[in-house]
Amino acid sequence: MSDKQWWRGAVIYQIYPRSFADSNDDGIGDLPGITGKLDYVASLGVDAVWLSPFFKSPMKDYGYDVADYCDVDPLFGTLGDFKKMMDKAHSLGLKVIIDFVLTHSSDQHQWFQESRSSRDNAKADWYIWADAKPDGSPPNNWQAHFGGSSWTYDVRRGQYYLHNFLPEQPDINLRSPGARRAILDAARFWLGMGVDGFRLDAALHYFCDPDLKDNPPNPDPVSSWFDHPTPFSMQKHENDIHIPDTLSFMKELRGVLDEYDARMAVAEIGGEDSVVLSAQYTDGPQLIHTAYNFSLITGDEVTAAKIRGALEAFIDQPGEGWPSWAFSNHDVPRVASRWFADKTPCAHDPRFSKMLVALLGCLYGTVFMYQGEELGLPEAEIPFEKIQDPLGKFLYPAWQGRDGCRTPMPWRGDKRNGGFSKVEPWLPVPGTQAVLAADFQEKDKNSALHFTRHFLKWRKEHVALIEGSIEFIDLNDDLLLGFRRVCDSEEMLCVFNLSEKECTVPLQGGGEAFDAGAQTGQVAGATVILPPYGLYVA
Repeated sequence: MSDKQWWRGAVIYQIYPRSFADSNDDGIGDLPGITGKLDYVASLGVDAVWLSPFFKSPMKDYGYDVADYCDVDPLFGTLGDFKKMMDKAHSLGLKVIIDFVLTHSSDQHQWFQESRSSRDNAKADWYIWADAKPDGSPPNNWQAHFGGSSWTYDVRRGQYYLHNFLPEQPDINLRSPGARRAILDAARFWLGMGVDGFRLDAALHYFCDPDLKDNPPNPDPVSSWFDHPTPFSMQKHENDIHIPDTLSFMKELRGVLDEYDARMAVAEIGGEDSVVLSAQYTDGPQLIHTAYNFSLITGDEVTAAKIRGALEAFIDQPGEGWPSWAFSNHDVPRVASRWFADKTPCAHDPRFSKMLVALLGCLYGTVFMYQGEELGLPEAEIPFEKIQDPLGKFLYPAWQGRDGCRTPMPWRGDKRNGGFSKVEPWLPVPGTQAVLAADFQEKDKNSALHFTRHFLKWRKEHVALIEGSIEFIDLNDDLLLGFRRVCDSEEMLCVFNLSEKECTVPLQGGGEAFDAGAQTGQVAGATVILPPYGLYVA
């Protein structure tokens, strides 16, 4: 626990508590359930776990609307349950980082309840309030991620309040000394409990323009969800996202983290130029330790240019930033489906999933794996009547929202609900995922689960894959990706076939290769023959 650099090159496993393990059969995952599965998590060979929010919440956005920053929602257990879970993780050599949602709270938080009560109470400036325009319309033209204006009128206070997401998620005013102090005290509460760090949700939204200037129009609007632009995409977000004050606050938060031994933070950086910004936000010991961006968790196809472009864009930035990379998380369709060539709903190929695990683990930076990625789970199809995600309800039928990646973990393929719960869970466990259950894969030595364990254990033995630099190789094929990782005297050659067709590549050196079973590239003279979704790491 004394290694201050433990996060550099680490593999961090994301747990979405509602859907990981249900210990009391109420259909919702909980902290004791996580505790009971930590031996499984440790067996994967990961270094840490990241827990999505488990704080008290009315669950309008499933925990990302926090009603109490220093307590556990009864759905998940108690503070005592959290401490037991964390102690068990630490005993297994796993670090624990938790989601810290400080850009906004729930509208049910007592801070907001007091702030909205009048314009002169003790917390009047803890949220972002503004008067209506003379015609009664919102203070400016800003648009919320989840649709509609970023402003909601509050009759009690007689002003509008800002929310970048749901109206039930009012933005905290971090320019208020009181609010800022309260947020940092909440950080100290969890650091004092022993957590090893934070994942900083929506980090670019911490501040907005103090004069609330309108956003200018976007001349080339592109929607992430529709074939046509949305009001959010029709603006250039110059005044409501990524305001310079954010970097100053990051330094203050880093100072709090540095009050404790070997703690870290990873920032979620979205929006345009997210790779460049993630380098900026991690540039040096006064800022955030690392950041991940959206370049590799979006898009419906994988190419060598896509991956190479993202990493080189980060590396080319000046400074000392350290990147993090993820292919999946709780907000995007699962990579086993999103990047798979066959776009038939729920289509997947275990060979493709195994190759992606190895590819992610060979990239320069810190690695984030999402629960079920080790099983190769595809995206689930959710019937409209079962959709829980407010974003999915808003976007349906263009997109079912985030529920397709949030379905419960299938632990037992021969049990109802995949062995997750004896009662109907909060989201269904589709048959397409139940057949990939952990117990089934435990019995199959060629499964994605066994491959993940084998690879991550092997990765720990090679410092070049953890700390080494990266240099890409020109292979003149956008479905072939090659690079070297170099650290001191160790050099690793990494080549990946992103397609379902066998291919041959020149051998750029090579030594003892990782055994990927039938997917291992075979050396033939001065070439390597890569089978479909094959890899050669030597």
